[in-house]
Amino acid sequence: MKAFLILEDGTIFTGTSVGAAGEVISEVVFNTGMTGYAEAFTDPSYAGQALCMTWPLIGNYGVCIDDMESERAWPDAVIVREMSRIPSNFRCDMSLPEFLVKYDIPGIEGIDTRKLVRILREKGTMNGMITTNPDFKTDVILSKIKEYRVQGVVSRVTCKKRHVIAPKGQTKSGAPVRIALLDLGAKRNIAASLSARGASVEVFPADTPAQEIIDSAPDGIMLSNGPGDPKENTGVIAEVKKLYDTDIPIFAICLGHQIMALATGADTVKMKYGHRGANHPVKDLSTGRVYISSQNHGYMVDLSTLDPAVAIPSFVNVNDGTNEGLEYIGKDIFTVQFHPEASPGPHDSGVLFDRFMDTVEKKKGNR
Repeated sequence: MKAFLILEDGTIFTGTSVGAAGEVISEVVFNTGMTGYAEAFTDPSYAGQALCMTWPLIGNYGVCIDDMESERAWPDAVIVREMSRIPSNFRCDMSLPEFLVKYDIPGIEGIDTRKLVRILREKGTMNGMITTNPDFKTDVILSKIKEYRVQGVVSRVTCKKRHVIAPKGQTKSGAPVRIALLDLGAKRNIAASLSARGASVEVFPADTPAQEIIDSAPDGIMLSNGPGDPKENTGVIAEVKKLYDTDIPIFAICLGHQIMALATGADTVKMKYGHRGANHPVKDLSTGRVYISSQNHGYMVDLSTLDPAVAIPSFVNVNDGTNEGLEYIGKDIFTVQFHPEASPGPHDSGVLFDRFMDTVEKKKGNR
C-alpha cells in the first residue's frame, strides 16, 4: 500500500506503508545510529515524535524483547529507507514489521531518507503527516500539520505508581544503598545500571511531590531522561528545586539535566535539529577525555543564562560545542545531557554511575 509523508514546508515523499495502519501528524526527527533501533523505538523520550532512521537498512536482526528500554514502543511513527522482513539473529523474538503492528506504530519505507535528513538539518526539525490516503489535499492539511505541538508527553510515559527494583549486585562497601529514581520517561537500563552496582532503586512517578521522595529517606536521587520541552514541566521543576535544596546527592540525565538547570535559574532552548544517535563525542572538561555517547534530545541548556556561582559546565559536545553536562557548586549534584546507561562505547561513560555510587556511599558513611 502506498504511503505519503507530507512535511510542513510542503515537501511530499511517496513510499510504502509498514507497521500499523493509520494516519498520524507528529514532529519529524532523525536518529543516526547504525544499530540499536529496538532500544530507540522503546525509549520514552521519542513520545510525540516520528522517528527517521538514517541508516538505510533497519530491522535486519529483528527485535529481542530483552533489549526493550520500556514496556512498549513510543514514537508516533517510524520512517526508514528499507525495512527487513526476514531478520537473522538467534535472539530475535519477532520481525520489526511485526513489532510495529504489535504496538500500533504506523510507518513509511522506501523514501529518500538522506533527502529528508538534509531538509531537517538545513531548515530545522519540523512537523509532518504520514498517511495512506492518496486523495489528501495539501493546502487543507498543512495548517493542521503546522499546528501540532508535542505536549503532555511526560505524564504519558511515566510510571503510574511507586515500585522498587531490588539490587542485583553489591556496593563497594557492602552496605545497602537506596536510590530514588524520578521517572520522567526513564529507560530501563538506568535502574539496571544502579541495581547492578548494589543499589535498591525505588521508582517514583514524575508528579511525585518532593517531600514524598525526601520522606522515603533515599541515600541518593536520580532524575531520568524523558520526552518533550523541559519548560512545559512547571510542576516538576518546582519540586526538583526542593530536592536541590536538600543535601542528598543527585545525578540527572537528559531531561533531568535540563529540569535541574531550569530549577536553579538557567534557561533551555530548542535546538535546530537536536542530537539523536549512538555516535556523539563528548569531552570531559576536567580530564580532557572524550567519550562516545548515546543521545536523544532536541533541547539544551543555554549557558549564557547559567549562574557560575550555581553550576559550571562539565562536558561539551565535540561536534558543535553545546553543553553536555553541569557540575553544581557546593552540592553533591552533577548532570549530563547524554545517556551513560546506553553503553555505545560500550562501557566508557558507565563510569558516571560509579562516580554517583561512590558519592552516595561516601555521603552515607559521613552521616
